[in-house]
Amino acid sequence: MEQKLKFIISGGGTGGHIYPAIAIANELKARFPQAEFLFVGAKDKMEMQKVPQAGYSIKGLWISGIQRKISLQNLLFPFKLLSSLWKSYFIIKRFKPDVVIGTGGFASGAVLKVASMLGIPTVIQEQNSYPGITNKLLAAKAQSICVAYEGMEKFFPAEKIKLTGNPVRQDLIFVDDKRIEGLTYFEVNADKRTLLVLGGSLGAKRINQLISDELEIILQLGIQVIWQCGKLYYDQYKHFNEKENVHVFAFIDRMDLAYAAADFIISRSGASSISELCIVGKPTILIPSPNVAEDHQTKNALALSAKKAAILLKESELNEKFRRTFADLISNDEKQAKLSKKIHKKALPNATQQIADEIVKLALEKGE
Repeated sequence: MEQKLKFIISGGGTGGHIYPAIAIANELKARFPQAEFLFVGAKDKMEMQKVPQAGYSIKGLWISGIQRKISLQNLLFPFKLLSSLWKSYFIIKRFKPDVVIGTGGFASGAVLKVASMLGIPTVIQEQNSYPGITNKLLAAKAQSICVAYEGMEKFFPAEKIKLTGNPVRQDLIFVDDKRIEGLTYFEVNADKRTLLVLGGSLGAKRINQLISDELEIILQLGIQVIWQCGKLYYDQYKHFNEKENVHVFAFIDRMDLAYAAADFIISRSGASSISELCIVGKPTILIPSPNVAEDHQTKNALALSAKKAAILLKESELNEKFRRTFADLISNDEKQAKLSKKIHKKALPNATQQIADEIVKLALEKGE
């Protein structure tokens, strides 16, 4: 008879923490259909909508990060932390999980801390090349730490590290076979090369400004554009849809087809984005957000650009370097081929399955 396993998964604040958590849950559910799952997130963050949409229950904690400037939120942080630890204790005692998994965010810090104190096995899934303070503090008590980059021994105990990669959408693995479908879906010209612009689901202000300013030059170079500007900016940029060879979206539902249609990509360098870009294997310009904790997007981008697997342009360099860099890329077939080959070498397409293997191993050991 199948053992009925129970898992708590905690991660949120951004899609980069939420979607890996959901992917892990889906893989575990496929292996153990009778298993029980409970997500724990932050009360006012996007996981409170995204997780139920994926079919899972979620509990919310009163928790948020520390702001960079003096604010009421910072004064409330100690009270929020104590509240979250207390609530996490009761959630875990009632649910009785076999393993607790954290994919990042302040909610996961509270949950994994309490789980380790109660002697429940914990797994950290660290997406970035430079971990945040929460995961560094939790690492000592975790049983397994699944990472996406080499060289993480400088942050975590080497014996606990598993190089798995980050969970990605499985429909991205064979995007090369969907080229014609992608061109048809986005109604783009099969005789023109296509630039895909990504700034995340909410959008990236500086990338949107860049494309707006450089759009005429890009079109003059014979390039058509699929542009996800984000829901916060769609009203500001949707008028560009009136231009020929420009397709502006608030959000792209079929990312597999967007990647399939693309010849070049401009993107932020969040951990999940990097993992997807490696699997897709297209020539990519990375423009990291400078406004994230630990400046981890720049560090993620450097991990690829140092290996000549992507082009890194900082926001502060865009006015000076973008036009020349982009023109050089689209005119140099050899450079495109090398970038594609090297970024694809970094792909770890079996990440979700390998992370699930680690979790299942701990769950079954606990049940013995």
